[in-house]
Amino acid sequence: MSLSKYFSLLPQSPVSHRHHLLFLRFLSFSSPEDAAAERRRRKRRLRIEPPLSSSNRSGPRPPISPNANPNAPKLPETTSALTGNRLNLHNKVLSLLRERQFTEAALSVRHHIYSNCRPTIFTCNSVLFSLLNHRLYPDFLSLHRFFTQASIAPNLVTFNLLLQAYCDIRKPETALETYRTMLNSSPFSPSPTTYRILTKGLVDTDRLSRALELLPEMREKGIGADSIVYNNLMLGCVKAGELEKAIEIFGELKQNLKVYDGIVHGTLMKGYFSKGMDKEAMECYESLFNLGFKMNAISYNSVLDALAKNAKFDEAEGLFDRMLNEHDPPRRVTVNLGSFNVMVDGFCSQGKFQEAIDVFRKMSEKMCSPDTLSYNNLIEQLCNNGLLREAEALYNEMAEKSVNPDEFTYVLLVDACFREKKENEAAGYFEKMVETGLKPNVVAYNKVIGGLVNASKIDEATKFFEQMREKELKPDTKTYDFVLRGLCEQSRFDEVLKIVGDVLKNDEVLDTETKEFVFDSLRKVERDGELQNLFDEREREKAEALAKEAEEASKSEEAAKAASEGATIGDGEAKADDAQAVQALSEGEALAVHSEAAYEDMESSSKGPKGDVTSVEGDMVEAKEVGAFAEEGEEGKDSANIEQVGTS
Repeated sequence: MSLSKYFSLLPQSPVSHRHHLLFLRFLSFSSPEDAAAERRRRKRRLRIEPPLSSSNRSGPRPPISPNANPNAPKLPETTSALTGNRLNLHNKVLSLLRERQFTEAALSVRHHIYSNCRPTIFTCNSVLFSLLNHRLYPDFLSLHRFFTQASIAPNLVTFNLLLQAYCDIRKPETALETYRTMLNSSPFSPSPTTYRILTKGLVDTDRLSRALELLPEMREKGIGADSIVYNNLMLGCVKAGELEKAIEIFGELKQNLKVYDGIVHGTLMKGYFSKGMDKEAMECYESLFNLGFKMNAISYNSVLDALAKNAKFDEAEGLFDRMLNEHDPPRRVTVNLGSFNVMVDGFCSQGKFQEAIDVFRKMSEKMCSPDTLSYNNLIEQLCNNGLLREAEALYNEMAEKSVNPDEFTYVLLVDACFREKKENEAAGYFEKMVETGLKPNVVAYNKVIGGLVNASKIDEATKFFEQMREKELKPDTKTYDFVLRGLCEQSRFDEVLKIVGDVLKNDEVLDTETKEFVFDSLRKVERDGELQNLFDEREREKAEALAKEAEEASKSEEAAKAASEGATIGDGEAKADDAQAVQALSEGEALAVHSEAAYEDMESSSKGPKGDVTSVEGDMVEAKEVGAFAEEGEEGKDSANIEQVGTS
């Protein structure tokens, strides 16, 4: 039915009752432009006539915070701040982090702090997490200090990252201070993750008693029993040989935890194994399945590690097969990267390296992606057992899996190549490490330099030695020992003397054995005197420098002494001038008192007969002259004092 026919069927009202007509609003428009025009009209009307709900308020709004404390901590930003340019900056920083460009990501965040596009706390936390995850602790602490100085309000994740950093570098006391600061000055409370980090850090540094004190604090904060926190405490008790205390904590956990996930069973088994109670340990293991606990990957890994490291590898293999069968992501996750690492270590300890490689490659089948640490773990075990070819195959596989090798990966391959007498391949791996933008440290350079020197390839060794200096990386005593021994063996004594001269010039030291070896080598060619001259000249320069410092120190002391004596003399003269001024002032006051007394006598005498008026006037004139004389004396003494002070 058309709209016109619909209107024709409506009853027609008389003209006198036109105000009772019901106007129907059209439910559609002829064009999008008409719809947009209608929306604009309604918005204008709402601006002119506010909705009725705005007039139903009982009174004016109270002020938000009339007496707000300016020193109150700022609230952290919410996720709604990630919009517009700030979201674009966040995505840009994440892309840099995925490409392992941590320095560029940190610089980008630093530069945008004082720009119109200020990064959110979520962007800052992403950079901090990446630095922490790759153990770049100095960069992490420096960037966190910068964020604090820039007044970026931290959230709970920021505090937890800082606690984790302090625990990783084995500074639990600093972590506890940070925890106290969070309790006293932060607008939020700690989470179970906070106590997990603290208890693990304290247990790892043998502070079990302090870790146990956190348990009642966690309850006071309203945080329920956390199985990971209890597991950390039980692990500390087992480590300290206090199995009874671990069992006591386990009993407390069973009473307070509503849903038990079996995570502490592995720790309890380790405690029994450490006491030689294998029967009790296996009974604990069997009870885990008899009770029907639904365990996750973390719980399984704890039990798996206890079996694999205590001569129960057959049972560990059976448990691992069960974990693989129960694994059904995303509904249930029973294996993760840690599970495969435990089994790889177990197979390698049994000498079953091919089985370890096969298990490692099963990760992709179970939707697990190996990381750099997992590759390094297996590559290290293969290299240490002479399986360089298999290790190189894993290294090549890393590129296919988009896993970036780190410095440790290359150092493992370099060391293994030198053991297999493949010096060129070792140097090639080291050069590739530098080309990829990685920064080898002194230990890495010592590996390649020492290996090349042992292979009598001194030219290649000195090339890496010079590269080390160009990168402003300070060599240590082991580096100099490798280079100097290699040069002496090839009778390149001019270079030896030059390097020793640079060492002395830079105030570096040589190992005693290295120094004796160089002296013996030069003595054979009768050039030990040149080396001795270098040491004597350096000692003379040091003595001259010390004498010059002592002379400058004595001069500065004499200057300070002279300045103090001058200040003392000036203070004495000032005190003398003050004393003279006080004396003159007292004399003037005495004269003034005398003149006032004379004036009072004249007043008393003026009350006598009129015939004495002339004498009274004469006395008054005399009194005025005395007062004028006193004032002149006062001014004269003051001017004399001023002249004396100016002269001094």
